[in-house]
Amino acid sequence: MIILGILLCIAAIGILCWLLFTLAIVALPLFVGVNASTWAFNTGAGWLGAILVGILAAGLTLGVGRILLGFVRPMWAKQAIALVFVARAIVAGYHATHGIAKHMMPSETWQIVFSVIGAVAVGVTAFLRVAGMAAADQSGRDMVQA
Repeated sequence: MIILGILLCIAAIGILCWLLFTLAIVALPLFVGVNASTWAFNTGAGWLGAILVGILAAGLTLGVGRILLGFVRPMWAKQAIALVFVARAIVAGYHATHGIAKHMMPSETWQIVFSVIGAVAVGVTAFLRVAGMAAADQSGRDMVQA
């Protein structure tokens, strides 16, 4: 029974981590959008206004991040920008994996072990995707200047 729980936990983590890997770059814009929409709703903007403010804030966050990755020259600055996006993805990966492991594993130690593994995997994937986004922006700029 314990082996079945471990295998089920690994399979569920794999499926949800794939989803997290796909959406890891948008963890920070989603966080900003949700916070902005909550603020807008609490200030009396209503549901529609809150949704519009949240979408605008999330889009601006992603757009500004992409523009900064495309135009900033020093590598340390690009890594700092990427770290801002990756840090939120790591937190999201940890909590998502911990939520799955909590239902599958009775031992808290194993829950934390699987949660950390999931967070590292999501963080590495998010960093690679952000680095690929920066490389794509840079290669497009090189073609225009040539």
